[in-house]
Amino acid sequence: MTPLEELLAERIRRYGPIPFADFMRECLYHPVHGYYSKAESQRFVDYYTSVDVHPIFGRLLARKFAEMWEQLERPKEFVLVEVGAGVGRLALHIMDFCEARLPDFCSAVRYVVVERSASRREQAVARLARHARAGRLQLSAEIPPQIRAGCVFSNELIDALPVHRVVMTERGLQEILVGWGHGKFVDVVAPVSTCAINEYFSTQGVKLLDDQHAEAGLEACDWITEVGRRIERGFVLTIDYGHRASELFDEHHLRGTLLAYRAHRVSEDFYASPGEQDLTAHVNFTALETWGQRSGLETVEFTSQTAFLLALGQPNEFADLYDHGQTEAEQVRARLQLKTLIHPEGMGERFQVILERKGSV
Repeated sequence: MTPLEELLAERIRRYGPIPFADFMRECLYHPVHGYYSKAESQRFVDYYTSVDVHPIFGRLLARKFAEMWEQLERPKEFVLVEVGAGVGRLALHIMDFCEARLPDFCSAVRYVVVERSASRREQAVARLARHARAGRLQLSAEIPPQIRAGCVFSNELIDALPVHRVVMTERGLQEILVGWGHGKFVDVVAPVSTCAINEYFSTQGVKLLDDQHAEAGLEACDWITEVGRRIERGFVLTIDYGHRASELFDEHHLRGTLLAYRAHRVSEDFYASPGEQDLTAHVNFTALETWGQRSGLETVEFTSQTAFLLALGQPNEFADLYDHGQTEAEQVRARLQLKTLIHPEGMGERFQVILERKGSV
């Protein structure tokens, strides 16, 4: 048993079954034993992200943020908040490019690196020290309480927010709790633990089929609502894999979308080795739109990562892909890495981009 498995098993033995959202939260974010509390090197054993492919991902994002700054009429301070920033790799790509190629925008940027894991924040401190010393960047465990002008963005964050598991039965919608029996975690079907689950599906007009499993991303709804409240003028940019509700809860997803990642292998063994594997669920972009509207956010763009990056890179024929002094072989390698990000059968079509705005733009 992992240390976290012992803690969770004891909690269930004492107090009874718990919502899967509680189980998932502990598995991923427990301050000592959680998956995201460990050294980032563990992640490369399990999966890669767009940030790991090539700095072009961050460079094109920097172009987009500079566009936002222009749309806001060049405010003196543009607060750029990256949530779930890990060890700061994407932040470094963005800020290095801004410094080198976008000096006017760079002088206005105040980059806030938000990472709840203390160990990963410590790693980010060393990586981003130069920009921090220049007064352009700060690290935090929380999103700033007020953003007068700027953008809050995330890359592969929402898919890792805890979800409730549900199933449609003869008795109506039921929740799948996590119990403990015969020395292992087990599913326990019970009435929903909160009426917010029923509201989640009814608000979106979702009707599950008989015996259909699904996830309710209540924490993602709370997250986007709170982010929207904190922005006075600006944008929320979310990059992740998922669908709108009409596709997410259709007949192709009768078993839900929850997955476990370990050693570059995908499984549905959610209870294996708590704290030592990643747990994710596809993002419900309809929910992000719906709950975002409650705090004044308006969707202005929803597209694939392929279309999003192509729109940013094509005006200068992806000149941002290359570093000064690169050999021809290095340039060829860079072009191959770009294809990984934008190819219809690669990351480009699996990941979606939603851009929401608030205030006069």
